[in-house]
Amino acid sequence: MTTKKNRLSEETLALARQALDGAWGRALIDLPLTLDDRPDLAELSPAMRRAFGIKLIAEQAPVRILPGERIVGATTLQACIKHVLPIYEDGKLAYPSISHLTPAFDDVLKVGYRGLRQQVEWRLARGRLDEAGEDLLRAIHLCLEAAEIWHRRYLEALDARIADSEGEMQRQYRQVRAGLARVPEDPPVTFHEAVQALWFAFAFQRLCGNWPGIGRIDEMLGPYLQRDLAEGRITLDEARELIAHFWIRGCDWIGAGGFQNGSGDAQYYQNIVLSGVDVDGNDLTNAVTGLVLDVVEELHISEFPIAVRISAHTPDWLLRRIADVQRLGGGIVAIYNEELIIRALVRFGYHEREARCFANDGCWEILIPGETKFSYHPIDLLLLLQEAMGLTDDGVSPDYPDFNSLYAVFRSRLAARVREFHAEADAFALGWPDEPLISLLIKDCIETGRSLHNRGARYTVCAPHAGGLADTGNSLLAVKKLVFDEKQISYPELVECVRANWEGHEELRRQVLHRLDRYGNDVAEADEMTKRVFDDFLALVSLVRERNGVLRPPGVSTFGREIGWRDQRTATPDGHLRGDILATNFSPSPGTDTEGPTAVIRSHCGMDLERLPNGTALELKIVPSSVEGETGIEALVGLMKTFLTLGGFFMHVDVVSSEMLREAQQHPEQHANLAVRVSGWSARFVTLSEEWQEMIIGRTEQVAR
Repeated sequence: MTTKKNRLSEETLALARQALDGAWGRALIDLPLTLDDRPDLAELSPAMRRAFGIKLIAEQAPVRILPGERIVGATTLQACIKHVLPIYEDGKLAYPSISHLTPAFDDVLKVGYRGLRQQVEWRLARGRLDEAGEDLLRAIHLCLEAAEIWHRRYLEALDARIADSEGEMQRQYRQVRAGLARVPEDPPVTFHEAVQALWFAFAFQRLCGNWPGIGRIDEMLGPYLQRDLAEGRITLDEARELIAHFWIRGCDWIGAGGFQNGSGDAQYYQNIVLSGVDVDGNDLTNAVTGLVLDVVEELHISEFPIAVRISAHTPDWLLRRIADVQRLGGGIVAIYNEELIIRALVRFGYHEREARCFANDGCWEILIPGETKFSYHPIDLLLLLQEAMGLTDDGVSPDYPDFNSLYAVFRSRLAARVREFHAEADAFALGWPDEPLISLLIKDCIETGRSLHNRGARYTVCAPHAGGLADTGNSLLAVKKLVFDEKQISYPELVECVRANWEGHEELRRQVLHRLDRYGNDVAEADEMTKRVFDDFLALVSLVRERNGVLRPPGVSTFGREIGWRDQRTATPDGHLRGDILATNFSPSPGTDTEGPTAVIRSHCGMDLERLPNGTALELKIVPSSVEGETGIEALVGLMKTFLTLGGFFMHVDVVSSEMLREAQQHPEQHANLAVRVSGWSARFVTLSEEWQEMIIGRTEQVAR
């Protein structure tokens, strides 16, 4: 394994160790904030209820400032990690919060809260808003008042610490206060102010229960650093320390517990996007890009999963830095194929200038940040095939005369399921309770007087996502080969084997498992079957690109549903047993990709992913010993270049061995901070449930070459 470089101060490293230990997460406060005592509660609109709740949070949430930290703003309420506004009504947490979006944090840097407040006031003054529109804007204005209160409380707390300290500690507190004094109320001038403003705006959303992505941090912060460096106000080492403290601040919830469904901690959608082109097509890679990778390499904090936008024009130094950080493990740094994604978005209908601005929803699904209300809708293709085969009930299975007859029924079921999706998507984001705090940072919400939840965003997106593609293609090929091509077994006999979970037919099952070709090995027949399913899915969903104000860009994902879907799936015709954990996202089924990572990439990229504007993910689990030294870096860079050249979309590489993960299962206390990439997030392995751990362990180990 490569050795991490030591660039950060010992004081910063000590603070990071404290954060990773989980002390702050264990100290979260369960504060029973409530509006129940308001006599006018029943008359308040949902938006005003939320806004008054947010003001209450700003007034009463504990303020925490730690010695030595250079960026302040702590998310201290226990209820925040429950994905709700931490306000009680009738003894219950009554207000759900929002995730799966990246708001326009760049607006806070450009105009400050003061400028946003003026926008609200100007829009109210212009009039021609209905009652709901005026109510929403007044609620947004109240949220800005709440943010100002929270800001003032931190300045007062810093003043108290300055008064109670002396010497170096007092100097540090004064420096922190200077970085916070003007922002985010006013636009930042210095790099320190910009980092503090971005964190404070992000942290206030989290304090109020929202889990947004952050987006293109180097685009937002890079110009401030460039100016400060040119004018001699800061050094690169000082800038790196500030970014490190931003990363440390993101550890507030370590130790607070993982998700109840077993998917681990750190799943809070706070994704970072690096590099790529700006709205005009100019490369925006800058000093912040490299400093972020420095910080991740040294601190190994996995709270902010990173996706780097790379292309044929990406400088070699950046590809090597990505590889250098990836081989430390943790699955923290993934890559987007920028040029393909921009083409995919333009092909779908976005203007090229907007497409160049793409980020993600805090996971890996593609959207235009600050402009999009987003959700996705999963469809289990393997279940539809099993229904078409007659595997999911005890009735008489159809005895198909040929393969195309079976496939036609499967496609018909898929078409019906897609029609159901479109009917549900027609009503997406209509009539939901208004959410004023996040709507503040979504373009067009102020102008339209409509919240994010009620078609106020520039784009309302509900994306159909296919799941189980690899296993559906593999199963179809198994039926075709065994029954109709080779006639090794009749269709009713195969159905009986699968219904019986292959019991009594173990020899045949093993033949099927080890003899038939599978997606992920660069074998034409197997990949073409998966592509046939993929193409039909796209053909069906693309019949309705937009309807009733809702865009429907397709994607392919599972996001861990391969675990939950086990309960509704049967055994498979290609030899898997009921309850097996099957393929994730658009990766091969575990253990079936036996020809190396380049073969996996070739199969994956043979799917014409430019037709998939909402995206998909390919996971690679790489043996650590294969990426050591200079040859290891070259191997990882080679995989990235192959992925680009062949037309991949999004790929995350996890450098970890199954042996290491088994060791962590047995001795979790010794591996508390071992992080693995799950899907759009990285989680500490020991916080995953056993079945989620087995899913990660079950991924095929590949040797980088």
